[in-house]
Amino acid sequence: MSHPRPIGELGREAAAGIRYVLFDIDDTITEGGLLPEESYSALWSLRRAGLSAVPVTGRPAGWCDLIARQWPVAGVVGENGAFAFYMKDGHLERLFHPAAPDPKSSRERLMRLGEEAMRRVTGLRLAKDQPYRLFDVALDFAEESPFLPLEDAIRVKDICEASGARAKVSSIHVNAWFGDYDKLSMSEIFLSSILGCDPILFSRAVIFFGDSPNDEPMFQRFELSCGVANIRLFDEMLRYPPAFVTEKPYGGGFAEACEYILACR
Repeated sequence: MSHPRPIGELGREAAAGIRYVLFDIDDTITEGGLLPEESYSALWSLRRAGLSAVPVTGRPAGWCDLIARQWPVAGVVGENGAFAFYMKDGHLERLFHPAAPDPKSSRERLMRLGEEAMRRVTGLRLAKDQPYRLFDVALDFAEESPFLPLEDAIRVKDICEASGARAKVSSIHVNAWFGDYDKLSMSEIFLSSILGCDPILFSRAVIFFGDSPNDEPMFQRFELSCGVANIRLFDEMLRYPPAFVTEKPYGGGFAEACEYILACR
């Protein structure tokens, strides 16, 4: 397994070719649940430079509605790839993944799955943002106290997968859903069909930033991928680490990398 190189080794030529900046939200551009000034300012700097910023997150539809409307982004991929929201001519547009199920038909099954996981893992609870979700169940192990060890999160993932669901561990939640989709497949759809990026150009036009195991398919797919420094917490879990890593953790690392990329243009 290769080890990530410092983001400063990305190089001027590679940095100059980047047109699309994809990134996870929690613990990638945030820290302690807050969005720091430096990482939010980095988004505005990307926009002023003509780059398209796209959050790719496990957060719910309710949050994504606000993000698409109010952040300086080209759109947002939410609920681990169930959909993308974006603004067009002053209106919010919603693009659902073709493999996403009808939310009403899967909701009861998801809630039963969540209850089973909470029964078997003491201290596990529904994420507080669950009421704003359409397609998945989010189980909180580290967003609010009591904080559970990563080993418990892995147990929850195994419980969900044993019931036929797809499940991913983030830095704060275990997300589970029914449907053959993920962050990567929806990102590829959004990049090509909405933003007009030729998939042949993905390797040099797109960079992705993440911090946890649920970002691993994105690290594997995009040649230009970068973990913020706190990705090191998950070294033993990652089969496909990012190509690069920042010196700083959390939103400071994201801002560090964006500053470097823009300085190379």
